[in-house]
Amino acid sequence: MSSFYSPLITPCPSCACGCKDANKCVNDLRDSSLLQSKTSAKENAPQLLQCTEHKCPIRVHWHVKANYREYWRVRITISNFNFLMNYTQWTLVGQHPNLNKLANISSFLYKPLTQYNPTNDTGMFYGIKAVNDLIREAGPKGYIYTELILKKDKNTFTLDQGWAFPLRVYFNGDECLMPLPDLYPYLPNSAFHNSYPIFTLSSTILATLLVFILLVLL
Repeated sequence: MSSFYSPLITPCPSCACGCKDANKCVNDLRDSSLLQSKTSAKENAPQLLQCTEHKCPIRVHWHVKANYREYWRVRITISNFNFLMNYTQWTLVGQHPNLNKLANISSFLYKPLTQYNPTNDTGMFYGIKAVNDLIREAGPKGYIYTELILKKDKNTFTLDQGWAFPLRVYFNGDECLMPLPDLYPYLPNSAFHNSYPIFTLSSTILATLLVFILLVLL
């Protein structure tokens, strides 16, 4: 989790996928002889993960990228940390109250899941065939991303208290372990408590200084 309004990046929880075989990981293809017999990956292929704190084969990163007058923008990145797996025809399901006003999506396809939930806050993302329906194995090319533009609901929209981040995320049917909400990037106090903007204060100081200079010259 990350956002444009905070330098804080909230990582996945440690051992989110368990710490079993935590030492059987590699940081690079050249680091391990275990990859010498590497073959085409299949769904039942063994895992050989890149070394991370979360110990997961997949990471889904939600970044609140921008805030406009009527809309706001989110970037979702899916990264593969399994050297032995190419994920094909993947699916990503997310739940957020503002998905009911999704205005535009790039790179991915999207389908709202409203069969059993009339509130329309849950949807499924998936790749475009022959473009990004395959997530390559761990490495420089092992990620894909999309950007969402969502229309604000003025009655509910806020950047405070982690509202801009998803409630639940599923990848290929498996629920992702979310960080605790208390750890989400927080909105700086000055962004919503200070009713006197910085640029207004600067303008006032500059105007006062100019008046003082004129008085001295006269």
